Amino acid sequence: MTHPLVVTLDRKSAPRTIFAGDRLVEVDLPPGTRVIYPRPPLTALKDVDAAIRYAINHPYGTDPLHARLKPGMKVVIAIDDISLPLPPMRRPDVRERVLTVVLEMLADHGVEDVEMIIATSVHRRMTGSEIRHIVGDRIFDAYYPDRLYNHDAEDPHGMKEVGVTDHGETVELNRKAVEADLVIYVNLNLVPMDGGHKSVTVGLCGYKSLRAHHNPRVMRDCHSYMDPKASALATSVERMGRLVNKHLNVFTIETTINNRMFDTPLEFLAKNEDDLSPAERAGLKALTFTLSKVPQPARQAIFNRVPSPYGVTGVFAGETEAVHQHTLAKCFEQYAVPIKGQADILVSGIPYISPYNVHSFLNPLLVQVMAQGYLFNSYRGKPLVKKGGTMIITHPCTDQFDKAHHASYIEFVHNLLPETRDAMELHKRYEAKFAANPAYVQMYRTGHAYHPAHPFFMWYWGEAGRQHLGRVIVVGADNEYIPKLLGWETARTMTDAIDMAKETAPSSPEITLMHYAPIVMADVT
Repeated sequence: MTHPLVVTLDRKSAPRTIFAGDRLVEVDLPPGTRVIYPRPPLTALKDVDAAIRYAINHPYGTDPLHARLKPGMKVVIAIDDISLPLPPMRRPDVRERVLTVVLEMLADHGVEDVEMIIATSVHRRMTGSEIRHIVGDRIFDAYYPDRLYNHDAEDPHGMKEVGVTDHGETVELNRKAVEADLVIYVNLNLVPMDGGHKSVTVGLCGYKSLRAHHNPRVMRDCHSYMDPKASALATSVERMGRLVNKHLNVFTIETTINNRMFDTPLEFLAKNEDDLSPAERAGLKALTFTLSKVPQPARQAIFNRVPSPYGVTGVFAGETEAVHQHTLAKCFEQYAVPIKGQADILVSGIPYISPYNVHSFLNPLLVQVMAQGYLFNSYRGKPLVKKGGTMIITHPCTDQFDKAHHASYIEFVHNLLPETRDAMELHKRYEAKFAANPAYVQMYRTGHAYHPAHPFFMWYWGEAGRQHLGRVIVVGADNEYIPKLLGWETARTMTDAIDMAKETAPSSPEITLMHYAPIVMADVT
């Protein structure tokens, strides 16, 4: 018996409607195709503030937060950045709620030396208005910018080495955190690869530490980024995090949310197309038609207009690893759907947003990250598609970049990829040179650009999928150049793409559609 969220299409089934960037497209799939739908949103906590107070007063594996405070101590609070969650959360963001409770407790115990750092690692600096959205007006007005600011991984005086692991991994973190009496990390966990030791060890580090695990060798040894036990990346970060916690006094606060990405007018996007009410079917048709007619900025504005009404499903506090076990359990409860058997052909729409393009365009390198990185890796157990199988995606692959956010991406895509797609070669020949480029570094430190090493990391992010998949076919590309540059084939329609994929598949291939968004993961046996 199959799971109720796994639907097998027949000849009477309606077309499926899936994302193609910031458009929606109807696709006809052959009878027998499996469609995997997201789980309904978990029930949200009724009193989030009470849950926060309970968590920090009843922590896992350590003393309550109040017992670790004393007057005159230096406290650094590190906060997850704009890459979490996707899309951004409707105000009040749960990070504001946690910070409000924590800051009150610090004040009650005479702790006045408090600084808050947005844990951006090598992501772009957040703008003031973006930080205000996360922390709320009262905290922003009281602390920004002197005591509430972005991490700077390239500040020559702002980083300090903590040590080296027994695997030779150098741990270097923000000096303020290293020299603080207590580091409190405020996390908002979206998927299982977030949180845990990654919060402090990656969020507050720089290039010297990232290159220990953000490299093609480690990424090729990851067997699902979403399953920490099978991820060489998570294993490396865990080693480094344990070293951090030996030297720093860390108190971890993690929060989980449900997958209610779309507010009431758009909730039908998560439903089985055969189960839509007449009103929902009309709404889906109207939205699909509108998105096909309006220009790209208007399409992006439609999705950006209303932040997501996520519900908070859990708050856990205490020792990092003890906390994270509870966070992971809640994540998998929300996302994991049991699936029997791998597919020969995996179909997936590519949505308009990734962790690295909030408030900007999903450029071709990030389309690659979504396809061969995040969506390919949305499994536990076995990959959803067999070794050598085909992944079919829908996206225009437009040759467009945000010059303020992704300046170094442009050179990477247009100058380096035409030379080679070999991640090992790119790593060896160009990464260090890019990472030290003074113009790009300046744009990262004083503008809102991603670090110059970031496009390399994004290419490596697709490495596990690139090594596993036999072919990637993109449907609906508006050019041939970008798909070819990425090593992909193109098809005009989904029917054409399925026919192409069948040429290298077994007879009667197993075809599976992962129906994003919201987020869904496959537990494959």
